[in-house]
Amino acid sequence: MLHSAIEQVSPWVKRYAALIPKKGRVLDLACGSGRHSKLLAQADHSVLAVDKDIRELESLAIPGLIAQQADLELVDWPLLGEQFAGIVVTNYLFRPHLDQLPKMLIDGGVLIYETFAQGNAQFGKPSNPNFLLKPGELLDLAGQNGLKVIGYEDIYVDLPKPAMIQRLCAVKGDLNGLIPLQFQG
Repeated sequence: MLHSAIEQVSPWVKRYAALIPKKGRVLDLACGSGRHSKLLAQADHSVLAVDKDIRELESLAIPGLIAQQADLELVDWPLLGEQFAGIVVTNYLFRPHLDQLPKMLIDGGVLIYETFAQGNAQFGKPSNPNFLLKPGELLDLAGQNGLKVIGYEDIYVDLPKPAMIQRLCAVKGDLNGLIPLQFQG
């Protein structure tokens, strides 16, 4: 049951995916089986799905979805110089390249990030501090790179399993015309 729950689209990603501009590509970083890649491609985005193992993605025939095999933890960042209208990252953290993500966004580009946070060890894996966000770490990333925060949470969740999670949706540059009516205050 847990495996099928992990295959479900993250409600956080689903909530904010509509903010990603249609121009340009969207990066699904450390995409796993491609659950978010599929969602984004079905919303008419051009998607680059990157992971160390892309066997599951290679069998998909979804227009606009390109799978790329890459070791994301190499010293030399394999996506250096790439630009995206949106970047989605879930259940993945590799700090040496974290600062690259905001640089890869075009003006108006959206970063949607969701992964495990400190305190998760009490619920199981991941428990290594290298794979757990520190309090406010995603907010710091946004602030240090001039991103405007649309949504942020550092919370306990029950599903798909009990965990401590940190989530961020942030935009690079001007927000005018980006936020649909349901997100305006």
